[in-house]
Amino acid sequence: MFDFLRGTLTAKTPTSIVLDVNGIGFQVNIPVSTYERLPALQTTVQILTYHYVREDIQALYGFITREERDLFLLLIGVSGIGPKSAITILSGTTPRRFRDQITAGDVSALTQIPGIGPKTARRIIVELGEKFGKGEALLPDDRLSVPAAGGGEEALKALLSLGYRRAEALTALRQAYQTLGPDAPPEKLIKTALQNM
Repeated sequence: MFDFLRGTLTAKTPTSIVLDVNGIGFQVNIPVSTYERLPALQTTVQILTYHYVREDIQALYGFITREERDLFLLLIGVSGIGPKSAITILSGTTPRRFRDQITAGDVSALTQIPGIGPKTARRIIVELGEKFGKGEALLPDDRLSVPAAGGGEEALKALLSLGYRRAEALTALRQAYQTLGPDAPPEKLIKTALQNM
């Protein structure tokens, strides 16, 4: 629902901020890595967001870089990891180090991150290891995305709005690109991706 918020930073702690956007104060949960890169209070800042909605709660999660948000989205796609756990994990490592640990299958290194026990570490390695190892989940610049050509971004947004997980939608879209070519329009990408799912 919200891709980003831009406003005045009115309060900040290592785990949350309050952003004044045209007179409305948004409380946003953040990882420590985002907190460390925030400007001074009363400064304008843009935060990339994820709007979490459940029947009993709504919460905003914010990130200073797309790399952090992309990893957060991958993490919440792992069974048993919710937004709070994903934020805790992001607070204990960097996206690049985390990816390297998963690629290496290093359970002991992952368990040093707060919030990850041996069982969770193994689950993360199993569910994300293949993607990281093949370079499908993260591009060389560590951004999770679809090809820039054609209607990839529009197709991705459509699939996400239908309730598909980001990693699942990206895999289906990449297969659609292979079938249709790099300049495929979004409507064909969406149709082919849905068939791939």
